[in-house]
Amino acid sequence: MTENAQVKPLIYASLFAALTAIGAFIRIPGPGPVPITLQIFFVILTGLVLGSRWGAISMIVYVMLGLIGLPVFSGGLSGIGVLLGPTGGYLIGFIIGAFVIGLISHSAKEGFTASVLAVVSGLFMIYLSGIVQLSVVLHISLWEAVVIGVLPFILFDIIKIAAALIIADKIRTIVVIP
Repeated sequence: MTENAQVKPLIYASLFAALTAIGAFIRIPGPGPVPITLQIFFVILTGLVLGSRWGAISMIVYVMLGLIGLPVFSGGLSGIGVLLGPTGGYLIGFIIGAFVIGLISHSAKEGFTASVLAVVSGLFMIYLSGIVQLSVVLHISLWEAVVIGVLPFILFDIIKIAAALIIADKIRTIVVIP
């Protein structure tokens, strides 16, 4: 593998981690502790474009940047307290979601149906991880966690999915991961 082939995925993973951080600053307060941000949009785009390995690495970089104190999480927050707090499950879900999206979309030869299945599966993993932690941290039932941590976001996330699918289709020809 050439040096260029080794460096390009690292640059792309870093870029998508930075875009996810920027997406955290585009924030609308949601019901309860979970805000509406563009992070999910960038997680979806990351998985679709970078694939499972580099998509997950990108989200690991994003989470690690927040853990070491850079204010990259929603609301400019950072630190282990965010990861252990009510919304920390979503952050872990970003890693899992990007991996699942990349795995399904890239193993299915990038067809539209596979991409939609990949994104829905990845979003499910993000939601699942998020609601489990919401439930545990807030001492509420899983259904109550779904009501405050999933239902208010479905319409917004459908819009993000549509936009990510369109954009990913356009930039996959530019961003080529060896």
